[in-house]
Amino acid sequence: MSYILILYYSRHGATAEMAHHVARGVEAAGFEARLRTVPAVSTVCEATEATIPASGAPYVELDDLRDCAGLALGSPTRFGNMAAAMKYFLDGTSALWLAGALAGKPAGVFTSTSSLHGGQESTLLSMMLPLLHHGMLVMGLPYSETDLIHTRSGGTPYGPSHLAGTESNLPLTEEERRLCHALGRRLATTAAQLKD
Repeated sequence: MSYILILYYSRHGATAEMAHHVARGVEAAGFEARLRTVPAVSTVCEATEATIPASGAPYVELDDLRDCAGLALGSPTRFGNMAAAMKYFLDGTSALWLAGALAGKPAGVFTSTSSLHGGQESTLLSMMLPLLHHGMLVMGLPYSETDLIHTRSGGTPYGPSHLAGTESNLPLTEEERRLCHALGRRLATTAAQLKD
């Protein structure tokens, strides 16, 4: 258990970019960062995807989740909630729940929205719920991360967030990047302390 799993779903790339910044924070704290994603779901039939995505991180497997030392979970906002693809994957983790495989491991969440008041905090809270059911030690960001006080874009004490804009093309701000790094460092530092 020497890696922090950074599991995300990204439609337009912003959440994926956030995941990479969380990974940098994890690695700066001396842990391996393992990036994984989930396939999209279909509203009309069961979607099938190639076993390896055309680009980006590989698809997550339950073993990635079971064997991690900590978890950062990221999703864009969908009407104030996590994306269906992430929820679909989490709904399939009952075997891990029954085994208590994630209990006691640190976890954090991050999100991206098109509008500033587009449900960032409710999305972060929605992602925390299954992690709490798994017995994970859910953590946010403390206000000692002063970017939380000064940001004019994303950033919450529940976890990093990003304002992508209505065209989903706004780059991450410096504050948003630093908050992603902070979450990664915090997860890795906590995992190391728990390991000792």
